[in-house]
Amino acid sequence: MASLPSIAQITPNLYLSNGRCASNASLLRARGITCVVNASLEVADARLPGVRYVRVPVPDCPHAPISRYFDPVAERIAGEARRGGRTLVHCAAGVSRSASLCIAYLMRGEGLVLRDAFRWVRARRPAVCPNSGFWRQLIRYERELFGRCSVRLVHLPAGCEAADLCGRGVQQIIRLQEI
Repeated sequence: MASLPSIAQITPNLYLSNGRCASNASLLRARGITCVVNASLEVADARLPGVRYVRVPVPDCPHAPISRYFDPVAERIAGEARRGGRTLVHCAAGVSRSASLCIAYLMRGEGLVLRDAFRWVRARRPAVCPNSGFWRQLIRYERELFGRCSVRLVHLPAGCEAADLCGRGVQQIIRLQEI
């Protein structure tokens, strides 16, 4: 796997990274991080002085109920920003769980539809890739927030699903399915 940027700034008050970066005190200080949301089971909190920690104990598997954390995490990010703080959201790799929480925040906190929120996050951290179950939950959340869906899941020949905006290969399969 190619090396990921250590930490990605999503908004002025929101960052996304992997678990290793979340325990790097100098990296967090340099970015003014005041709150860390740990969206993993496998990464221990560093418990750095002056940093508040929030635990989101979700495995990275499609059936994990990450949506139960969308609102509480979005509220925490917004509250931290109102106090002048900055939040870092991380999981083990900074690809699926933490990305899903950042995308949910952008929908609720910034009013972006799912398609735009995903593109915004991916432009800043190209490796983001929520698993199919998290996509399903994000699509349901978008419907709750906005009454419509901007993304759909596509059934792939291998028996799995992918969001319709996840890459050229998925786009080609969609075109073939529509013929």
